[in-house]
Amino acid sequence: MLIQIPRGTYDVLPDESAVWQKIEETARKVCALFNYKEIRTPLFESTDLFQRGVGDTTDIVQKEMYNFKDRGDRSLTLRPEGTASVVRAFVEHKLYGLPNQPAKVYYIGPMFRYERPQSGRTRQFTQFGIEALGSQDPSIDAEVIALAMTFYQSLGLKKLKLVLNSLGDPESREAHRNALIAHFKPSIGEFCEDCQNRLEKNPLRILDCKKDHNHPLMETAPSIIDYLTDSARDYFSHVKEMLDEMGITYELDPTLVRGLDYYNHTTFEIMGSSKGAITTLTGGGRYNGLVSELGGPETPGVGFALSIERLLLALEVENISLQSEGALDCFISSIGDEAGKKASVILYELRQAGLRADKDYMDRKVKAQFKQADRDHAKFVIVIGDEELEQQKAVLKNMADGTQEQVAFVSLADFIKSKISSGV
Repeated sequence: MLIQIPRGTYDVLPDESAVWQKIEETARKVCALFNYKEIRTPLFESTDLFQRGVGDTTDIVQKEMYNFKDRGDRSLTLRPEGTASVVRAFVEHKLYGLPNQPAKVYYIGPMFRYERPQSGRTRQFTQFGIEALGSQDPSIDAEVIALAMTFYQSLGLKKLKLVLNSLGDPESREAHRNALIAHFKPSIGEFCEDCQNRLEKNPLRILDCKKDHNHPLMETAPSIIDYLTDSARDYFSHVKEMLDEMGITYELDPTLVRGLDYYNHTTFEIMGSSKGAITTLTGGGRYNGLVSELGGPETPGVGFALSIERLLLALEVENISLQSEGALDCFISSIGDEAGKKASVILYELRQAGLRADKDYMDRKVKAQFKQADRDHAKFVIVIGDEELEQQKAVLKNMADGTQEQVAFVSLADFIKSKISSGV
């Protein structure tokens, strides 16, 4: 029986992986520019980490996590997002004690959520995210946003829209919470069961409901902006001022809330195009209470996460083709058994010299070997037959202009490298 891939997952085939590598390479380069260093956390963690760190009123915890018991009867979960794991590592390894603060890290890797598969949304997906832990300066909020925008622009995306909001400080949140309860409570029976359960626990999450987003009370719900304390308002003004100084344009959206419980102050999304529709490419913001919630000292944090799958759709909509750098420097075409043996030795020497090289392993005719070299975008083809073995010289063909010349076997690597470096 044919075993097929699980629903909601996908294979990245060899012809597609170069694009993924380009995206990941760009992410790493941009993070290096901003002095963010990579962190790698386990694919699974204690279930309690996500219940406490993500929030037990979120859809992720209530409906989407892949939980399982190990042989020690411990409840573990495939990570549904990256921030909680990063903060757990920050606390466990006492990174808050390092002299260089804030701790600035990034991650790239698979996450898992049990959702209905659709375009840009899969059950295993790949996130690129960053976290800056240890600074209360609103300038770091602006830096995190700038990094995300720089990453997208480095890949050539132009149809981007940055949307901002503030969720305020604890005092602001409490006042807004009470106002939301008063607003929704008289008609809460008209809302879905999830919203009814969230009314007292976390009414802000009602504003993020996918089922009831068209309910009339949603449009008239109290805005967090009206409940910001003076200090929270000043904080948000500083973030906006920094973005203005950087020339990063944005729109304010007082209804923007993030789907996770740990956010406060700055929250943002970057929107882009996907199959002709506008979709969220990136979400992020500040989460000042998460480190202490997971057992560490009071430590402010800010970050974002983005889906590479959604990024690929946005690149497709804008007709952006990321150039593959996987072309071969040279391909060896051999004729006969003895020539094939010599080709293997020369191939090893070329690779030791730092050249990307390959040869025919299927005993094809010369014409078919040249077709393979062409498919691999080889810059040069080395031809070896009985005559070349006798003279200890290969025929070297430049695939760009079709010129040919004889080159001694012992000089092939240096000769090809000089040709490449001179742009010939």
